[in-house]
Amino acid sequence: MSTEKSAPKRFIQIVKELREIIRVEEIQPGGKLPSERVLAERLNVGRSSVREALRSMELLGLIETKHGGGTFLSDFRNHKLVEVLSTFILQEEKDLVNVHHTQQILERDAIVEIATDDQLRKLPVWESLLHNLIVDGTIEREILIRELVVSSHNRLVFKIWMLLNQFGQSIYRGLSAEIEKPLLAKFISELIAGHPAEAVQAYEGWIELLTKGENEQDEY
Repeated sequence: MSTEKSAPKRFIQIVKELREIIRVEEIQPGGKLPSERVLAERLNVGRSSVREALRSMELLGLIETKHGGGTFLSDFRNHKLVEVLSTFILQEEKDLVNVHHTQQILERDAIVEIATDDQLRKLPVWESLLHNLIVDGTIEREILIRELVVSSHNRLVFKIWMLLNQFGQSIYRGLSAEIEKPLLAKFISELIAGHPAEAVQAYEGWIELLTKGENEQDEY
């Protein structure tokens, strides 16, 4: 009985130790993990236990095994866990709405933080995005929002935002449309000028426009 209880705990411990190895050795997405034999020796467990843990991590999209090439760390944004959980958790429309609201809370906080920090609001990325918007007439929506969250320098918030963005079937996919240009230009300009209230207001107007567009598409 005790063996049955300890097996799952041991499995979780192996996964935690693998995560620590990835952290300590600073293995980045695309980087190669140590071999099964090396991991088994370092963790003092059997190769079959390591193999089971790696197989589970691969099924979730955490790692990728290339035949004859080894095991590599995947980009966490591609985790299949998000897809699996969303199938069971996001069963009602209000669940998806709650995800969007939570995501936008993080985005508003990032806007205020950037607009009120002289160094952050003067980052070259904002002028570059504004220039692309004016010259090309469009920008990648997700790049804009991702840069906002990244610039807040909070890795935990960024990871949460990325998962929510996947969970919520992102409304930021693709290039901005011509109708979005005035609000986006005002949003970025107010951000650069250091006007948090005005930047948030323009952002909210843009989100309302995007949401309205999504709802209209759903009706057809």
